[in-house]
Amino acid sequence: MKRKYCLVLLLCLLARVAASQIVITNKNFSMGTTGRIGAGISPTIEGHTGRQLNLLGQGSLGSRLEQGDYIDFLPSFHFTPVNANKDSTKIDFQARLAFYSTNGTFLGNVTSGSIGGTIISLPEAFVEARNIVGSKWSVWAGARYMRYDDIHICDYFYFDDHSTQGFGIKYKNTSFSMFFPAAIDTSSSGLVPYSYVNIIAGQKRLTYRQQEIFVLEQNIKRYQGHDIKLLGELHYVSGSAKNSAPWYPEDKGWVAGIKWSAALKTKHPGSFNQLSFRYGSGIANGGDNGITQTWHTYGAPDPQTRRYNGAFSSTAVEHFLLNFNHFSVNGYAVYTKSKGGAQTAEATDYYNRTIYNKKTDFVTGARSIFYLTNWFHLITEIHHAQRWDGSNAPATMTKFVFAPTLVPTAEKSAWARPHIRLICSFARYNQYAAEHGYSAFLQQAGNRTWGSYFGVRTEWWIF
Repeated sequence: MKRKYCLVLLLCLLARVAASQIVITNKNFSMGTTGRIGAGISPTIEGHTGRQLNLLGQGSLGSRLEQGDYIDFLPSFHFTPVNANKDSTKIDFQARLAFYSTNGTFLGNVTSGSIGGTIISLPEAFVEARNIVGSKWSVWAGARYMRYDDIHICDYFYFDDHSTQGFGIKYKNTSFSMFFPAAIDTSSSGLVPYSYVNIIAGQKRLTYRQQEIFVLEQNIKRYQGHDIKLLGELHYVSGSAKNSAPWYPEDKGWVAGIKWSAALKTKHPGSFNQLSFRYGSGIANGGDNGITQTWHTYGAPDPQTRRYNGAFSSTAVEHFLLNFNHFSVNGYAVYTKSKGGAQTAEATDYYNRTIYNKKTDFVTGARSIFYLTNWFHLITEIHHAQRWDGSNAPATMTKFVFAPTLVPTAEKSAWARPHIRLICSFARYNQYAAEHGYSAFLQQAGNRTWGSYFGVRTEWWIF
């Protein structure tokens, strides 16, 4: 009898599975990808492990050519309105699958130990409807890489990076968005803590509070290729519950910014100049370490109020590209000055750790691309970076990069991809940077005035 019941149950399950199977016939699909992979060594490090030469706290500012491996795949699914002949609405679901490693390589002949630091994430997954029923309205919801102009040679999205979860609505050149960043792991220095323990009915329960960000952006199209973008943000994070342990007060912040872009007339098209200024106050005084999102709050709170009243960050950026017949020049300069909520140069954060509460960054550099032939380009870069943390002396780095590059598409452009590059980087550090291990290279190599990196790496994108 038991066998009979088991057989009936199995048949029911198989019937249900068969009924739920779907044959995919969708043809409205496209795929994009971007990435940088390869191999490199630093001969003066014991073991020769390749390490980035840039100063700590600046991310890829100072050249990204030594940046570690990453691969992104971007599938996109396109929906068709029922009345496709009359309805011009564009509807897409787009995602981004990101692969990178925090513990060596995740490519090739790796072992289970070497892939322990591999990160597989979904930083982007959203639905967007554009030009709704032929109008100028667009809407989106989900998580997306909502960012625009960047200094590509530094991978630095300097003005309006709002990459997180939320929703938005846009009409012509005006957009309003709300973003809801939160972090379960809030133990890193400088971040406003989101998680706390709430005591309900005598039991401790882990709870999260949500930061809410209101963003208004306005693009102003001017005459002959001149564009102005205005940015305004309001930030709010509620206080934790009265029975929480520990207790965190509510806090606020705001951001204002302006960016000017202009097309420049040169013998070869595509030249431009961009200039921006952004000021963030309170908990909106991010960012640091090459991250420009304003909710990555910098510094420590006021020790009495536990708020970021008086905190600020100001950032000015100059970025240009000049294209000529046989070469291009891409240059930049970034100045950032930030202070946390405390009044001292160093202070304790929410976790009673002593961290820097004031810092100044200045980085400038340029890339020259010589089009020796259509398929062979010579890239050279020079960068100078300075960073003042707290009341310390400045740490400085000057870097020169020489990178002969194969361009299989035979395109004479700064944006031609894929690239296959031979990279030779040399950096000189001042005494303070060398003695205090102010780069990933110096942390491995020890007290050295000169750093080096040699590698062969490729970069690509297609959307």
